Amino acid sequence: MPDDLDFSGKTVLVTGGAQGIGRAIVEAFAWRGARVVIADLGLARAEALADELTAEGCEVEAVGVDLADATAIAAMMAGLEQRLGRLDVLVHNAGYFPLTAFEQITPAVLERTLAVNLSALFWLTQAALPLFRRQGQGCVLVTSSVTGPRVAYPGLSHYAASKAGVNGFIRNAALELAAENVRVNGVEPGMIATPAMANLGDDDLNQDIARRVPLGRLGKPADIAGAMLFLASDLASYVTGQTLVVDGGSTLPEV
Repeated sequence: MPDDLDFSGKTVLVTGGAQGIGRAIVEAFAWRGARVVIADLGLARAEALADELTAEGCEVEAVGVDLADATAIAAMMAGLEQRLGRLDVLVHNAGYFPLTAFEQITPAVLERTLAVNLSALFWLTQAALPLFRRQGQGCVLVTSSVTGPRVAYPGLSHYAASKAGVNGFIRNAALELAAENVRVNGVEPGMIATPAMANLGDDDLNQDIARRVPLGRLGKPADIAGAMLFLASDLASYVTGQTLVVDGGSTLPEV
């Protein structure tokens, strides 16, 4: 019986892949045979993860890139095409979300939030299209959020707006690119136990949040990685323009 989650021979690019959810996504694809490129602003951390996984027999490399810089994205993607010659799955996981009260949001904060979370998705996908066309297929995956599309969180209005835009991108890009056999989907994480989550509150607050999740716990980065594997696989070959909510049921209660 074929293994539908075997990615041997596939090349996967993961932005923001050095820690948290991104690290789990990188590990999930690498352990299943994919050649993985980690694109991260923190190059040293990304290189350390690449070295760790390479020592385990995986094929992983790291590149440094500022995803707020369209020129840097173009150069990074051109280098990937020149070195590797193909790209099967693009995962835009990187995110920027400094906790900032609404009245204190500055143009710089808003511009970087939109640039990293939303604009970069356009430039990455545009740069990936020639590779997808050459191969006759492609897959774009995005780490969206329940914040913005479904719920609100104090201090994250800029982030919420960017993720609402991400979901709009997913639907429209999926429609426009379907004729080229390029699928576009996303995952909406709820409260996931990551370093970034820890920065949003103290331990008591996070424990209180966990108690209010219907499944009784915070999510794990691996929960998101599993959803990404499914959406990238042939099991989801007829799925496009969708977002999968992975939140332990947090958005289910009416009150």
